[in-house]
Amino acid sequence: METMYAKLRLAMIGGGQGAFIGGVHRLAAALDGEYELVAGAFSSRAATSQATGQALGLAPARVYDSYQDLIAGELALPVDERVQVISIVTPNHLHFAPAKLALENGFDVVLDKPLTFSLAEARELAHIVQTTGRRLVLTHTYTGYPMVKEARALVAAGALGRLRKVYVEYPQGWLSTFVEGDASNKQAGWRTDPARSGLAGAMGDIGTHAFNLLEYVTGLRVEQLCADIRAVVPGRQLDDDGAVLLQLSEGVSGVLIATQVAAGEENNLRLRVYGELGGLDWQQADNNTLLVKWLDQPTEIRRTNAPYTSAAARHNARIPSGHPEGYLEAFANIYRNFALTLRAEAAGQPPTAEMLDFPGIAEGLRGMAFIEAVVASGQSDAKWTEFPAV
Repeated sequence: METMYAKLRLAMIGGGQGAFIGGVHRLAAALDGEYELVAGAFSSRAATSQATGQALGLAPARVYDSYQDLIAGELALPVDERVQVISIVTPNHLHFAPAKLALENGFDVVLDKPLTFSLAEARELAHIVQTTGRRLVLTHTYTGYPMVKEARALVAAGALGRLRKVYVEYPQGWLSTFVEGDASNKQAGWRTDPARSGLAGAMGDIGTHAFNLLEYVTGLRVEQLCADIRAVVPGRQLDDDGAVLLQLSEGVSGVLIATQVAAGEENNLRLRVYGELGGLDWQQADNNTLLVKWLDQPTEIRRTNAPYTSAAARHNARIPSGHPEGYLEAFANIYRNFALTLRAEAAGQPPTAEMLDFPGIAEGLRGMAFIEAVVASGQSDAKWTEFPAV
């Protein structure tokens, strides 16, 4: 019989050789020793899937040629041998079908964002999660940073007073030229292809991250938006640049910027939140620092895992203050919190608030609604577009 401390058996769909995000997921899952990767269908090309499994040291019989074969093969194994969690790291158009099949066959799911290819698929997947009772976590990585947790805790505690203004920006420069014209650049190829990426380009890829971060930290909800989106690079089929005015709950206004043609930029996601009494400023380029700017006091510099930080921030930090933590640790926090939740539930115990602190189906639904509202607004002459009810 398994103990509650046995590693969760993990399978991966997608993430074969040459795929960026699959390796990131594997590192994040392994960091805290909560999971063991034991199976996978890593590519739609059988040879690539087998080669990836071999490189990862998996038993050949547990490396499958398709996600359908993976689920069928695992179901044929004894319960105490089959995988428990399936991580799906495919391009957007291949999220829904394997997630649906996994959930319906009793597996919990880790899913790369965005949730699905369309809002209609997202609604159906939400229904499946509800009816099956399985767990789904969506890897909105940036909510995993300890100082993002600290920012959220400060807002929730009312430290800033009534909120007034929110700015979130995500500039990248990697699509400043027509790199998708090079067939060897698989990342650019599928992310700029409407048949594989969906309705949006930059707004779907990184705008959804910015949107999720804004709602996560502030606790507010976008109610209306006004978007200007465009494709700057000639020949590009999807947006690579955009700005969105936001009307949020409680009368707060905001601005969201997402661009992939800011030449020279890397991934400096930044969030600023202002209230009556002060403001917060966090950016990924210095993710271990949170600036707290007061109306009538000197600015505070808060640091990861310092003793004055919130319980949520400390729960998601691993090493003493002064030793930098980064992207992989933030990603791993999502995997770890998900694992702790599954373990608690398997033991018949209610998960703590810290365990449950990961993005799920609700955040995925709102992300897909954001994409559709932004595209609709960008094509409309009306000033404001209503955020879809989800």
